[in-house]
Amino acid sequence: MDIDAFVAAHQGAWWRLQQLTQQARSLPRMSPDELDEMVHLYQRVGANLATARVEYATDTTVVNRLTLLVADAHGMLYGQRDVEVRRTVRQFLTVTFPAAIYALRRYIAVAAVLTFLPWAVMQIWLAISPEAFDAVGPEAATAQYIDQDFEEYYSNQPSQNFATQVFLNNIRVGFLAFAAGILLCVVTAALLVWNGANVGVAGGLFTSVGQGDKFWGLILPHGMLELSAVVVAGAAGLRIGWAIIDPGDRPRFNALVDEARRMGAVLVGLVLAFMLAAMVEGFVTGRPWSTSVRIGIGAAVFLGFWGSTIVAIRRIHRERRTDLTADAPLA
Repeated sequence: MDIDAFVAAHQGAWWRLQQLTQQARSLPRMSPDELDEMVHLYQRVGANLATARVEYATDTTVVNRLTLLVADAHGMLYGQRDVEVRRTVRQFLTVTFPAAIYALRRYIAVAAVLTFLPWAVMQIWLAISPEAFDAVGPEAATAQYIDQDFEEYYSNQPSQNFATQVFLNNIRVGFLAFAAGILLCVVTAALLVWNGANVGVAGGLFTSVGQGDKFWGLILPHGMLELSAVVVAGAAGLRIGWAIIDPGDRPRFNALVDEARRMGAVLVGLVLAFMLAAMVEGFVTGRPWSTSVRIGIGAAVFLGFWGSTIVAIRRIHRERRTDLTADAPLA
């Protein structure tokens, strides 16, 4: 095929690709059909360019034209995809996740009580009762835990390794609290109580020997965000379980599927919270810095995550982009 026949056979596709590229540049978004057509033509014209470079390399006019056309289309296609990804992420962080958190507010209150009440009970009990303190374990083991083990836990590994380990563990705990909701809330509630009680035991041991400040200095930097995220994951699990117990006018299976889908957005958002908490635990908690600095960093991360979520909830409510009073997150 000579160059003229080659151009005649394919110039319709070239013209259409150029048209779609210009359209993509001038419009905020393309329809799915147009985007599919543009991708197909981009691949087709790319093949034409490869052929032209081999068989018609001496005709620089055609080769240059196809090179510019393919490069232009590539920039618009993949640039638009990047924009779509960024738009989707921004939509999730500023609308979907905050709306889901607001819809979960009552369950968050219940999950917080299930976590922090056992914590308070255990910490106060061990702090004021020598009998309870002695019942925790052998005196030597308890003393080693207070004087050495608890603090060394945060600094006996390289920071990046420890942060990764903590992140994976947090994901496991959060997912378990979420998924266990299917067992009619019982297992999720038990996990929250157990988690809170365990932290309370540690706090009670330190408080009993007059080292409460050491405990708070090690638990608060990462614990503010980490524990609040576990509470929210547990709240999502409680909502799933309650949908089975009281599905309303929906069949129980449909209620379970609906709530699992909606609450799944919460779990996805909490991955970021667990990642941030793990970074603080790995790179801040065990550092030999002053307690106020470590707690200050942890508080800044905690307020940054949940503060931005609350601001987004208030903005959504103000703009009435979704009905936050309907107790149902944005789909």
